[in-house]
Amino acid sequence: MPSVSGQATVFMSYAHGDQAQAQRLARVLDRAGYTVWWDALIEGGTRYAQSIDEALQAADAVLVLWSKASVESDWVRDEAAQGRDRHRLVPISLDGTLPPLGFRQIQMIDLSGWHGRPGAPQIKAVERAIATAIGQEPAARPGASTSRFSRRQAIAGGTAAVVAAGGALVAWETGIFGPEAARARTIAVLPFKNLSGDTSQAYLSDGLTEEIRSALARNAGLMVLAGTSSNTVRDMTGDAKSIAGKLGVAYLLEGSVRRAGDVVRVGTNLTNGSTGFSEWSQQVERPLGDIFAFESEIAKTVSGALSVRMATDAPAPGGTRNVRAYEAYLQGKALYNLARDEATDRQAKADYEVAIAADPDFALAHAALSRSLSSLAAEYAEAGELKAIYAQAIDEAKRAITIAPTLAEGHLALGYALFTGRLDVNGARPSYDKAYEYGRGDADIVLLYAQYAVRARRFKDARDAIGRALSLDPLNPRTHRAAGNIAYASRRYADAIPEYRRAIELNPKISNAYASLGDSLMELGNLPEARAAYQHEHSAMFRLRGLAVLEHRAGNQAAAERAFSQLVSEVGDSAMYQQAEVMAQWGRSDEAIAKLERARAIGDSGLSYVATDPLLDPIATDARFKRFVSEIGFA
Repeated sequence: MPSVSGQATVFMSYAHGDQAQAQRLARVLDRAGYTVWWDALIEGGTRYAQSIDEALQAADAVLVLWSKASVESDWVRDEAAQGRDRHRLVPISLDGTLPPLGFRQIQMIDLSGWHGRPGAPQIKAVERAIATAIGQEPAARPGASTSRFSRRQAIAGGTAAVVAAGGALVAWETGIFGPEAARARTIAVLPFKNLSGDTSQAYLSDGLTEEIRSALARNAGLMVLAGTSSNTVRDMTGDAKSIAGKLGVAYLLEGSVRRAGDVVRVGTNLTNGSTGFSEWSQQVERPLGDIFAFESEIAKTVSGALSVRMATDAPAPGGTRNVRAYEAYLQGKALYNLARDEATDRQAKADYEVAIAADPDFALAHAALSRSLSSLAAEYAEAGELKAIYAQAIDEAKRAITIAPTLAEGHLALGYALFTGRLDVNGARPSYDKAYEYGRGDADIVLLYAQYAVRARRFKDARDAIGRALSLDPLNPRTHRAAGNIAYASRRYADAIPEYRRAIELNPKISNAYASLGDSLMELGNLPEARAAYQHEHSAMFRLRGLAVLEHRAGNQAAAERAFSQLVSEVGDSAMYQQAEVMAQWGRSDEAIAKLERARAIGDSGLSYVATDPLLDPIATDARFKRFVSEIGFA
């Protein structure tokens, strides 16, 4: 809370290379009535660190000035972490630099265009953010106007400019509306309750939840928390305020589904997370065949209740009015999302095929079938089956796009199949870019785009996208694993480790997270912890590959040989790429190149990592390797 004098106390964290800019901002805030604490106010010596810690704990708000210098500062990161953990963090960028991973959940204010004027819009945004962190309305400065735009006025006046800027999220991401307004448009769609009295109908309530979430995510004015994060409160007891606080959103959309034959009764309720009171509710009955139009109607109504205008009133593309097709699609989606084993993945594929048989123009089902085929190829197929399965996946994705040209899921499925199945880097890029353009509100699409971008050596695009994915889906272990992969491929091993640990914390059984953690620890020279991580890995392919490399580095060549022999005998040619990694690490470059060529011949999807894989660094300067990477299509 504010100090005894009534002034808010602000702690300012910055890199010393930015001291001049920090001093200018401190002076402006001081004149605005804030008590500004920064380390220029104290002398060095034995109490220096203690004084900083005491000031951090006492501050009403913690302003962190991010820049190219400060993102590399352990001091600034530690101070930012304390501010974040106390819910007092106000992130500011001095030069347009994004905060590091782990600090992007809160809207950043960009001061790169600020020239020192006290009444500039950027300073007003800082004052609003400080007030939000404290939990107060911003105090009006003497002589300042007390009138403020409503959310409706801001959107009505700004929508055309935002859309014209091309991203429809410029206002959100650059802080034009300020962090308070940005948070006011955050919403979580909680799992709808199945009131049918039949647990086998749960796929319907779960599917309807996902489709409404997707419809809302099409609105660029909303930040819609992804399903994995929203579903963490499925069994949570507590009031709306506590649930909204846990999820970090302003609004909750709850619902229930009751089915009687082909008629569905759906109840929905929109709750303000700050007050705990309902803002809007309705209960309607609809034929199951009308459900896609109904989902878009709910999204439009919720958006209107939040004073955020939908960009279009058209229903989401790619749907169906065929009851059998829709049911089979939802059943397949429920199984695919389980990601349990080969049997459930193959049953999901079968359900998608039933949906397409019932409605051949059901674009979402074609896109889902494509993704299912690619997943089966990558995880379970024999080497001789890969090309045929990926060819079918590409055909299904193209069919989805032909039916619904703006369907993000169709473009994503095509990009994924082209890149993973055919290693067509250049051919996949337009599909991934269109998927990101049409699906920026969908965490799964953003996540897969980020993974493609880093493998294609588009590191900035990858970092920006994974930051967005973490904001949309902060409790999804796959998102944190991907964030770790991006940091690892960028050779930022220390940054990768906490992301892998967070992924494991959220899901101890997640595949390849322990092995990836082991890779980062090994690159930092921490062989004992790396060995322990590898031994916890469930996938034999990645566990044995990791141990074969680690034991070689540790000088235990006999153990390394045993691990490699197991890799070959247990996984076979499906791990040809991993065999090449081992050979590269063992210094046997001729064999590494030969195995990479063999991996290309059989269509090993592991080659999608070849351009950024640290384990291949020992052969990175080999002319044969450079030619190989170029032939695949990496720039």
